[in-house]
Amino acid sequence: MNSYFQTPPVVKNLIIINALVYMATALIQPAHNAIMEYCALWLGAPLFHTYQFVTYMFVHANFEHIFFNMFALWMFGRTLEYELGSKRFLTYYMVCGVGAGVLQLLVGWLEYRYGNVGMMALMVPTVGASGAVFGLLLAFGVMHPNAVIMLLIPPIPMKAKWFVVVYGVIELFFGISGRMDGVAHFAHVGGMLWGFLLLYYWKHKGVIRY
Repeated sequence: MNSYFQTPPVVKNLIIINALVYMATALIQPAHNAIMEYCALWLGAPLFHTYQFVTYMFVHANFEHIFFNMFALWMFGRTLEYELGSKRFLTYYMVCGVGAGVLQLLVGWLEYRYGNVGMMALMVPTVGASGAVFGLLLAFGVMHPNAVIMLLIPPIPMKAKWFVVVYGVIELFFGISGRMDGVAHFAHVGGMLWGFLLLYYWKHKGVIRY
């Protein structure tokens, strides 16, 4: 088989776990209710639990949500896992995902405490691997800045470093402006932020080079 299509173990198992959880939520109504209640990341009590900073990454709202997240995980994660090693790649993925959830929850609490967000905002959970995936995009852009990525919409080529900058600015803009409700923009920003900090720490320690 062409090595381009081979998938290393961590990426493969992450995709399998996400797919299994999604099939349970999509096909079994009692499982859907239980998974959303206990595994999604909730802002308010009594639904919030600290373990949700991990479990929310494996819960997705719909097919489009999981498809694009898993496609990006497969597309960028394979190269990064081969370069970082499976253990370090998993550490990076989880740090980005957990960090993304922390920032999203912190911003949500600040908006509720000091902004104009009502009680209903506490009942909208955060789900999905997007924060961790945005961390992967950041890592790919940092480690392969001049690699060319072909965008889907519009279909134009762009260097990875500019792709990351543009996406980061867009997510920050939407997060601050409040546009495109229903998308956890600060989770995306948080994944990129924590990814950058972890890569910088590893580089400073001489663990990785780029």
